[in-house]
Amino acid sequence: MTSADLLEELNCSICLGIYTDPVTLRCGHNFCRGCINQVLDTQERSGDYSCPDCRDDFEERPTLRKNTTLSNIAQCFLSTQPKEEQAPILCTYCIQSSVPAIKTCLLCEASLCVSHLHVHNKSSEHILAEPTTNMGSRKCSIHKKILEYYCTKDATLICVACRLERGHGGHQVESLDKAAEKKRSQLFKILQQLDSKRSVMEKRLQSLEERKRNIHDKATRTTKDISAMFGDIRRQLVDLEKRVLMEVSRQEEKASLTASDLIRQLDIKKDRISASIRHTEALCHMTDPVAVLQAHGPKVRSDVTSEKGPTVKRMREDGNVADDLCMEPISNALHALNDIVRGVRRGIYRLPPTDMILDVNTAGDYINISDDLKAAAYSERKNDLPKTPGRFKCNQILSRQSFSSGVHYWDVEGSGSGMWRVGVCYPSIDRAHTNSVVGSNDQSWALEYFISEYLAIHDSEEVSVSQDTSCLRVRIWLDYETGQLSFYELSDPIKHLHTFSAIFTKPLHAAFWVGCDAFHKDSWVKIEDCGK
Repeated sequence: MTSADLLEELNCSICLGIYTDPVTLRCGHNFCRGCINQVLDTQERSGDYSCPDCRDDFEERPTLRKNTTLSNIAQCFLSTQPKEEQAPILCTYCIQSSVPAIKTCLLCEASLCVSHLHVHNKSSEHILAEPTTNMGSRKCSIHKKILEYYCTKDATLICVACRLERGHGGHQVESLDKAAEKKRSQLFKILQQLDSKRSVMEKRLQSLEERKRNIHDKATRTTKDISAMFGDIRRQLVDLEKRVLMEVSRQEEKASLTASDLIRQLDIKKDRISASIRHTEALCHMTDPVAVLQAHGPKVRSDVTSEKGPTVKRMREDGNVADDLCMEPISNALHALNDIVRGVRRGIYRLPPTDMILDVNTAGDYINISDDLKAAAYSERKNDLPKTPGRFKCNQILSRQSFSSGVHYWDVEGSGSGMWRVGVCYPSIDRAHTNSVVGSNDQSWALEYFISEYLAIHDSEEVSVSQDTSCLRVRIWLDYETGQLSFYELSDPIKHLHTFSAIFTKPLHAAFWVGCDAFHKDSWVKIEDCGK
């Protein structure tokens, strides 16, 4: 078997190329997996499955089994072939010299230069194509005739004989040029779609890269600010430590001086008492009664023996100072720690709330809005509101402000009866249908309150986050760059309810929805003042 014959045997009859991942049908014919899947997909519309080669029918979509042996042969053949060099295809009839061919006659299986093409047979049987050396790929593998048609039902190339056979009889058949033009048109549409998707991906990548840079810049600034803050805290702590230690030393010195003075005075009194004891002992040992009676004995002073005397009193008063330090000045100095801690909390955690008002042009017809544009309540009576493109059909209203960067938060309070939702949404949210409610679509994220239970909702998927709650105040915290939307219950202490993580691609508006049913009609929600 020649190399050309082997190449013909290794060609798929659908794509006319060497087998790629060859599979075998029940009838024994082989095809590229991708090629036969396309044919079967086309046949699936009619429900009739058949082999493109032998027209053998299958009751159901046939199972494809990989032909490992054929796959190995095809790979070995490809590996032994030399790399294709873009050498020109030469004219078959120019024997004396090498003249490049400009066309190949598929009937004659000959390549033609300009001169030989001029005298070549012009009949319709002689089909001219771009110069090629692989004539077998342009002929039917069964009838060895030139492939002239395309069967749209079987999605395969066929010759005149195939067209006349029972297998393709009645099928819609097109010329190769017409079929190729249709496929090029389809490919062009696919190319446009792919280009559009690539543009979207490039914009998305640019947005993510920009967001990444913003996050890095924000982290750098925050790190610098925190480092400066803690540096200042360390300096304040060092100064405070010095002041407190100096106060302790001063208190120690003062107390020590008082104790030293008392010790000196008590030593003098102790010496006097000792002298009186010695004199009295001497008198006690005298045997002459006259001498005893005439001698002057020491007098016992009341301030020495009595607990009420001035010496003992001073000992008690001054002794208290000597026994302990005066902690009041030290405590006053240590109170500065509270000021430092409060300063740290203000510096790190304190962010002013967003000043927010409601946009009346988005309010549904059954919503009453407060004069300060801070509260929305369900109304049983329909309001006569002007028709605007952005107005909701449901009982919903958006904030006038939108957020496309940065960190923001706002506090809301809702009614204990009825039901309500608070959250954020894109301005592109649908406003004319029931799924326009915040949280009921992929354009919004929400927290719902109903009968003492909180639910986190996105794209209609609900997660219970708190039950039997009595707190009706909620904080919504939005960090746009990091894609974090968090809800907190403003109880004591504050309780985290839920955090959504998303990649925000459009500006966000705060959204407020008030619902009702037959038993719960008193639904309202309001934005708390920034200074509260």
